[in-house]
Amino acid sequence: MVEKGLTLLDASAAAGTDNTMALIMQFGLIALMIVIMYFILIRPQRKKQKEEAKMRDNMQVGDEIVTIGGIVGKIVSMKEDSLLIETGADRDKVRIMKWAVQTNNTVHDK
Repeated sequence: MVEKGLTLLDASAAAGTDNTMALIMQFGLIALMIVIMYFILIRPQRKKQKEEAKMRDNMQVGDEIVTIGGIVGKIVSMKEDSLLIETGADRDKVRIMKWAVQTNNTVHDK
């Protein structure tokens, strides 16, 4: 009988250790998934946002730009958060916000 009791205690201790290891493995897998998501989704998006912000900060009067809406124009004047662009053959002027600039088609020497 004594040997039976020790065997049951040993079995329950081993089961507790297995449960702890399973729990640690689950948390490890969740942490691994978060790290993978960071490198696949979040990091490239932040890098792209930094490049767009740099492009918008480096715009100058005379640059040809394309807006998010597809309007192509040349920068006539700049303010802190807006631009005045000239579009079309009629030289129509449109005021837009800096955040609405998608690309800058003018190449600057660095």
